[in-house]
Amino acid sequence: MSVATRTEHDLIGDREVPLDAYWGVHTLRALENFPITGIQIGTSPYLVEALAAVKQAAAAANHDLGLLDDVRHAAITQACEEIRAGHLASEFVVDVMQGGAGTSTNMNANEVIANRALELLGHKKGEYGIVHPNEHVNLSQSTNDVYPTAVKIAVILATHDLLGAMQVLQDSFARKADEFHDVLKMGRTQLQDAVPMTLGQEFRTYSLMIAEDRARLGEAVLLLHEINLGATAIGTMLNAPAGYVPAACEHLAMLTGLPLESAIDLIEATQDCGAFVQLSGTLKRVAVKLSKICNDLRLLSSGPRAGFNEINLPAVQAGSSIMPGKVNPVIPEVVNQVAFQIIGHDMTVTMAAEGGQLQLNAFEPVICYSLSAGISRLREAVLVLATRCVDGITANVELLRSEVENSIGLVTALNPYIGYAAATEVAKEALATGRGVAELVLERGLLPPERLEAILRPETLANLGPRSRP
Repeated sequence: MSVATRTEHDLIGDREVPLDAYWGVHTLRALENFPITGIQIGTSPYLVEALAAVKQAAAAANHDLGLLDDVRHAAITQACEEIRAGHLASEFVVDVMQGGAGTSTNMNANEVIANRALELLGHKKGEYGIVHPNEHVNLSQSTNDVYPTAVKIAVILATHDLLGAMQVLQDSFARKADEFHDVLKMGRTQLQDAVPMTLGQEFRTYSLMIAEDRARLGEAVLLLHEINLGATAIGTMLNAPAGYVPAACEHLAMLTGLPLESAIDLIEATQDCGAFVQLSGTLKRVAVKLSKICNDLRLLSSGPRAGFNEINLPAVQAGSSIMPGKVNPVIPEVVNQVAFQIIGHDMTVTMAAEGGQLQLNAFEPVICYSLSAGISRLREAVLVLATRCVDGITANVELLRSEVENSIGLVTALNPYIGYAAATEVAKEALATGRGVAELVLERGLLPPERLEAILRPETLANLGPRSRP
């Protein structure tokens, strides 16, 4: 069956567009030109919401300045509000990977908003003499200020959600730190026995690492609040009327609830991607440290018979199609993989920012995709790690304590009490015979039992402080 169409015109010529589509000829060209990832911008709700907010703020500023009449302003505003509420996302169909510095994304938004506004006014889609994608929806704007501003807002919103997820993981590790507060174990350096500590101290470190990264990520995202809306093509504000820049920024801040500010120099702001690079680097930092934590969890739970076997990760699925009874650390493994991808995305953002030329960076679409995909996947990975893994971790308490009592590393802790020479002799015999250090200390009469017991308490041995939350 043939699809009903309408005819639309652009610089290249006439094309038939599906009659029911809210997008138009510019979007059609992009669909044909960029069949790259198969991922549509409509799958990025923060970006679609941000685009609609920018268009609504621009319409409000143009209305304030007398450039947009009441009827068109009302229709465009309602269309934008509907999109911000989650409607028409399926009409944002262009690929996330595109040439043109985001022009296809901007025009997709312009066409969808214009055609929905036409519907609201009782007109057919494509009757652009009434509401035009360029003349009215894109009034006083350019892709080069709309797209970077929308990307910044989208990334800010996504990062706020990531920060919330990281708080969940931070709290999860903190609860485990309290649970394992006085569970004695051996600390290790370079995978060799070092000195005693507690499992609670180990898990509190993870909680503090997440807290530190949350702080750094919160600092990095603040840089994105400086926008170039009103800069138009290259930052000279060509075709933007006097008063438009502060008005548009004020309306956008009010709509989004974000403390947005206009850049001091719009020419610089239009070409500079430094804030994206900063955020990407901070995301990489989070990913690297999170992956390190997952490496530790996998190592500490290795075994159960031929590994460390110090902790038990929750069994969430069968681990093998051939080895009965095998359970694998699949949650830390998937978080590792997300971290690897984010590290790769950081290189993409770095090269895209470096590749910009003169007054505009044409590669912001891949910056947007890399940041958005990384933030979204990291958020989900963090939540999965907290709820499907960390919350259910248990400790093999007796094994951990026996490892301390049998470890040569215990000699270091006893050295102040029995002296270096005696400690050396105990260590040599323990290594030669496989007997425990504590056992040998008692046998040699180096310490009375009650004194040794006091020294081996976690408060003494691990310099353990009171229970506290970071």
